[in-house]
Amino acid sequence: MRNKWIKRLFPFIALLLLLPWPIAYAASVDDEASEDTVQIEIAEPSDKPNSTAFGSAIGGVNPGDLFYINATNNTADIVATLYLTNAQELIGHYTFMTLKVGVYVESNDEWEKASGSNAELIPDTILSMRNGQVSFLLPGYAKYKITIDSGCFYCHNADPNRPGLSPQLYLEVD
Repeated sequence: MRNKWIKRLFPFIALLLLLPWPIAYAASVDDEASEDTVQIEIAEPSDKPNSTAFGSAIGGVNPGDLFYINATNNTADIVATLYLTNAQELIGHYTFMTLKVGVYVESNDEWEKASGSNAELIPDTILSMRNGQVSFLLPGYAKYKITIDSGCFYCHNADPNRPGLSPQLYLEVD
């Protein structure tokens, strides 16, 4: 009789031991120590990417700078996320819009393709109305710039008197 109960309970005990248990981790950050360690600057209007959109046209995006990130005083890796904030408005004007996002690091007063925290070059990254955001893991102690290297679109409805033809981009750094 005892052997019968062990045979019935054993699968349940084994299952309980093999189930992964959720674990929560928490970390605190000293706000005074981390204050102003990463600074973001918006590129000048003359440096920003541009394009000309009009009804029923396929077009390209001229490259340009979007944001500059100064993480020279930051010891930790940072996550930079670029958001397309007005995708819903753009849908009314464009069938598609794809933007190739570039990430560059300053080295000896020159900009070169950035590497992620794994020391490999950041691969080509596309921001579109469909995905709406892209993220990059960047090492600290450096200056970066986020750019649009190229892009293309199909504009099916353009009225110069109506707003909403240009993508609005927002950068968040954690």
